[in-house]
Amino acid sequence: MSKKGYWMAMVNVRDPDVYQKYIDANGAAFSKYGAKFIIRSGRHSNPEGPTGNRHVVIEFESYETALACYDSPEYQEALKSRLAASTAHVVIVEGI
Repeated sequence: MSKKGYWMAMVNVRDPDVYQKYIDANGAAFSKYGAKFIIRSGRHSNPEGPTGNRHVVIEFESYETALACYDSPEYQEALKSRLAASTAHVVIVEGI
């Protein structure tokens, strides 16, 4: 049985208008690869220091699917807006 794959991101959005373009564009890739949002922003605390103003955890059926989504042409096109509007720490991990 394949283990699930996850994207975990801590994002600091500098330009909400341009970031919204990223949100509007990333749906094509997430739909194509069966992404399931576990966490998408919301209330948070930073007990050990700054982590950004937006936090996301996305689940995929497998680690390989999570990597394929990130590398897909659809996501790479959407990513241009995120990079223009924010800084982030993103990791793709194999989970349970």
